[in-house]
Amino acid sequence: MYLELFGLTELPFRLSPDPQFLYLSKHHARAKTYMESTVWFTDGIVVITGEIGSGKTTLIETFVRELDRDVVVAQINQTQLSPTAFLQTLLAQFGYEPFKMKKAELLATISNFLIEQYAAGRKVLLVIDEAQNLSNRVLEEVRLLSGIETTKDKTLRIILAGQPELNDKLNAPEMVQMAQRIRLRFHLTALSRPDLSAYVRHRLQVAGCSHREVFSEEALDIVYRYTGGVPRLINTLCDTSLLSAFALDQTQIDADLVATAVEELQWREYAKPRPVPSPAEAAATAASPVASDKPRSYARLQLRGKGRQIAEYELTQGRFVIGRTADNDLQIDSPFVSRHHCQISNTAQESVLEDLNSTNGVFFEDQRIRRRALRDGDVLTLGQHSLRYIDERGASTDIFDCNTQTNLKAIIGSDGKLDSEPDQDESLDDDAAQSGE
Repeated sequence: MYLELFGLTELPFRLSPDPQFLYLSKHHARAKTYMESTVWFTDGIVVITGEIGSGKTTLIETFVRELDRDVVVAQINQTQLSPTAFLQTLLAQFGYEPFKMKKAELLATISNFLIEQYAAGRKVLLVIDEAQNLSNRVLEEVRLLSGIETTKDKTLRIILAGQPELNDKLNAPEMVQMAQRIRLRFHLTALSRPDLSAYVRHRLQVAGCSHREVFSEEALDIVYRYTGGVPRLINTLCDTSLLSAFALDQTQIDADLVATAVEELQWREYAKPRPVPSPAEAAATAASPVASDKPRSYARLQLRGKGRQIAEYELTQGRFVIGRTADNDLQIDSPFVSRHHCQISNTAQESVLEDLNSTNGVFFEDQRIRRRALRDGDVLTLGQHSLRYIDERGASTDIFDCNTQTNLKAIIGSDGKLDSEPDQDESLDDDAAQSGE
């Protein structure tokens, strides 16, 4: 093998989820922080999604490995289970032999176990990977488990991790009760081009090669072109490139070597995954005389403060998160707005607002709301600011210019002024416990 040629002590690009090789990009660090928040707070479920090979499992393994000893963990990776088999698997993780128990006995045993652990000062955490494969019946069992509580606190913390289809399942109308239990959702994106260089360098250094650059920047440009920044694909292509270099007794990976590895793998240039269009979207695309890559705007959101309009945003398909910190799509820097206050999930059919367990809430017509399917003209109140929702699904033309409005981020101060865009994301800070989020 190529270990000696490159001065390595172990293989740097194995596909197994080894925590010591974890590279924390900005997005991976945020996802890890959100998972850690489940240990601090007992209310709500945290959902982490990401494309295949984006590093979810490695992140979970690292997170679980770093937990304190007072945290009891049940980790479930096999998710094609019946409700009874799921409950049995959960109890088996806690050290029971439950495979002859009936469902009523399973539920009673789990409830007693959780309450006993709470009384002993221990925290219980359930982590489910590949959660997109869970049936609706099993997700209902997860929801019911999340409701087991003492007079003061919930007794079970839950993390659901899976592919993007998990969000589609959770957003289904029949899962509304489950969706209301979700405190945070985060989508793990692929690595950026700068992160890819740092990722490759990090794995080589962990594997023992720290004295020189093995891959040229030109070689990494090709790696990015054919992997799209997906960690699993990066590992495969880099490993094949090292093997090609070993065959040629070459200690520097250049663009030609990576191109040779691409040919051996018979890969095409990476195309970023696109959401599967709904029937309505497919019909609209077919009826359009001119194809366009511009994301369609389904609605607009007008932000007002102190009696005047401050900014306006277009809502394309996906999530639009509103909160106090810079890692939101709309940042409102106000003491009345929580760190992650609420989100609006947009599809071709509707926009749904969900309160992310904020401290001061979201109000519609003087009533606090947890979840609402938005209607044209709705005015929502967040502390001293208001949001007016304008539905555009019936409009024939786009009103906003994509280059200036798509993914617009802003900081709105408590004085109602529009500040400049933040340079970098901010993670959950230390005052979370004080704000009760």
